[in-house]
Amino acid sequence: MTIRKTTATVALCGLLATSVTGASPLVPSPQDPPSDPRAQVAYLVDLSSGAELVARNPDRRFVPASITKTMTLFVAFELIAEGKLDPKQEFAISDATFRAWRQKGSTMFIPAGARVPVHDLLLGIANVSANDGSIVLAEGSAGSVDNWVALMNRKARELGMRNSQFGTPNGWADGGRTFTTARDLSLLARALIERHGALYSRYIGHAGFTYNGIAQTNHDPMIGRVAGADGIKTGHTGEAGYGYLGTAARGGRRLAVVVAAAETKGARDTLAQGLVEWGFATTRTRKLFAAETPVGEAMVQGGDSLSVPLVTGKLPVVATLPTTASPDIRLTIHYNGPLRAPVEAGEQVAELEIAVDGYTPSRVPLFAGQAVAEARGLDRLRNGVAGLFRW
Repeated sequence: MTIRKTTATVALCGLLATSVTGASPLVPSPQDPPSDPRAQVAYLVDLSSGAELVARNPDRRFVPASITKTMTLFVAFELIAEGKLDPKQEFAISDATFRAWRQKGSTMFIPAGARVPVHDLLLGIANVSANDGSIVLAEGSAGSVDNWVALMNRKARELGMRNSQFGTPNGWADGGRTFTTARDLSLLARALIERHGALYSRYIGHAGFTYNGIAQTNHDPMIGRVAGADGIKTGHTGEAGYGYLGTAARGGRRLAVVVAAAETKGARDTLAQGLVEWGFATTRTRKLFAAETPVGEAMVQGGDSLSVPLVTGKLPVVATLPTTASPDIRLTIHYNGPLRAPVEAGEQVAELEIAVDGYTPSRVPLFAGQAVAEARGLDRLRNGVAGLFRW
């Protein structure tokens, strides 16, 4: 039997219904978000809820320059988590790499013939934008730059970065092969922090870095200037203009900002700082569900159970609201269903849409709360009959 896949919605469990009514209507924010015509892309998202607070050209492709190194860091963190890379490992800089990248753009000044611990390479890439360090890491870990770039693009696809492509480990101009979008970078930032929080804190957001006796300063525009800011990466070339991907955390919530294709460093820095300050000042969050909480169920076809509970992830689910109002919150579960057995426990099978008046609806993943095996014998017949009355 062929089942047409549709987007299904189900009722929500617990105290929250599909609509949470607030005490007062939505009213305008105390002020509009900062803007600057000298920056073509400006994007502010609440990573705690997924809510987009400012979205100027969020899907416009641009050249990220050294922001590319964020994906190199993510790939390295993934390999460390998988046990395939050790921060204590040492990689040698080849003669060809030394000649090609010696003092070429931003560098950590790796000397000829040096063997560099992965720990130092990651610090150099994250905090002083080391072009040489990026190449040494790529060649040492993956065997070649091409192999490393293939890993970068594979991870981008896994994260759903549909409008991104990488051609280098460090973002050096490559004739347009490397491009991304603000929305895609927000997905990367979320994954970097949620999957690898300890490594993120260990390597990203330092005030500077010293290697080979040379001390350099991190040029991040928010660290030390915006409360709670901890990176992530700046970028600049003549082709790309000035760009930035950064985050700041306060009071249990985290905002991510992307500014790109800015005409000047000052325009980029001021806009990024202003957007984050505006976001914290004019919005707040309301907790909807605790982590790993059942919120509904999805129907299952061909399983030893007719349904599977849907639970939230490892972080609480929250909604972003304006500080000046308590608008309605509308919650809807979406999945392509019925799901087909087998279903693995912990498998992402649905999304919870959070719709708040005045903001673009956001979605967070929902996971199968238990495994559902394929039905056998009489169970298959029973489920088929029962399914006639449910689907």
